[in-house]
Amino acid sequence: MTTYRSLAIVSAALAVTAATGGQERGGLDVQRGRAERIGARGAKTYYTKRWNLNDLPEYRPEQKISGTLRVWGSGYFAQGNLGKYWEEGFRKYHPDVNFDYHLKAPALGIPALCIGVADLAPSRRITFDETLMFERVYDRDPVQITAVTGSLNVPGWNYALGIFVNKNNPITKLSINQLDGIFGAERQGGYDGTTWRTDIARGADQNIRTWKQVGLTGEWADKPIHVYGDNLRYHIPRTFERLVFEGGDKWNEGLHEYANYKNPNGQNTLEAQEVMDAVAEDSDGIGYSTVAYQSSATKLLAIAPRDSRDYVELSLDNVRNRTYPLYDEVYFYFDHDPSKPIDPKVKEFLRYVLSREGQDAVQRDAKYLPLTAAVVEEQLKKLQ
Repeated sequence: MTTYRSLAIVSAALAVTAATGGQERGGLDVQRGRAERIGARGAKTYYTKRWNLNDLPEYRPEQKISGTLRVWGSGYFAQGNLGKYWEEGFRKYHPDVNFDYHLKAPALGIPALCIGVADLAPSRRITFDETLMFERVYDRDPVQITAVTGSLNVPGWNYALGIFVNKNNPITKLSINQLDGIFGAERQGGYDGTTWRTDIARGADQNIRTWKQVGLTGEWADKPIHVYGDNLRYHIPRTFERLVFEGGDKWNEGLHEYANYKNPNGQNTLEAQEVMDAVAEDSDGIGYSTVAYQSSATKLLAIAPRDSRDYVELSLDNVRNRTYPLYDEVYFYFDHDPSKPIDPKVKEFLRYVLSREGQDAVQRDAKYLPLTAAVVEEQLKKLQ
């Protein structure tokens, strides 16, 4: 079985190399291609649905503010219209506030907070190294405010992770526990922030390596499971680890990884598309990707949350209401000395982002998804 899986992976790798002419994945070429793609997507809207947001609080300023709000970090709010909508809406209440933007990459945000040149850092989930950096500087954690729910299917805009198998595979649903067994491996623990948790350890006896172990019978019973995903330096696997491995980072030993690159003909090849193509060609394959690249040769599975039998389909509503368990988020981070009040500029702007008006701007931009009332209430408590 091990030999079969190894041969399958080697064959897939050779096929990819042949198809792409053995090109090097030049980082700067990839970066230029990414800038082109993100710019084009930022100008688009991706859904027309509008939710009733009357259960969210209307924005009412607690105090009048002025000055400059320094924002360093992710550029996705600025590369679409959302950042502009938020600034324009906020300045209707606070016309004397200016915004100083440095929005190039999420990795800028936490360092900028640490050296005191930023007030706010929009970002995907903070990494271990970024958290450790902040803790070493301030001896506390940054405040994390969830600003939006990630998109359903917009590459770059923190899309929900879909789990895909070949169209011929009879499986229709899996649980998070089963995904852990399929994609993960034995682990001694995992990190929650910078805290090592041994309570999420699991043994090799929970590995799932054949389709029989998830209930398939007959000709499928002894077939090996071939696992496909992104390269492990990319941030999306970190999201998968958090949602599926509870913070562990031990992956299936047979994982076949893909990366973004630019072809000699100038066309971009994306890892999410490569995963989908691999699953389409491998009847024993399973991978995580985005529904943006789903084809007729692949099948999307319903997923149950951890320790649940309630299987949920991946859809716009189920991502927005967070019943589908593999959704993502985007955050604002800031520093706060608990012995002092929160910077009024930061507090008022985040209250606006979390308001009915701020979340309506999210659905006007139509890439990210607006927060639910329960999530907004939880975030507002952090600003009190």
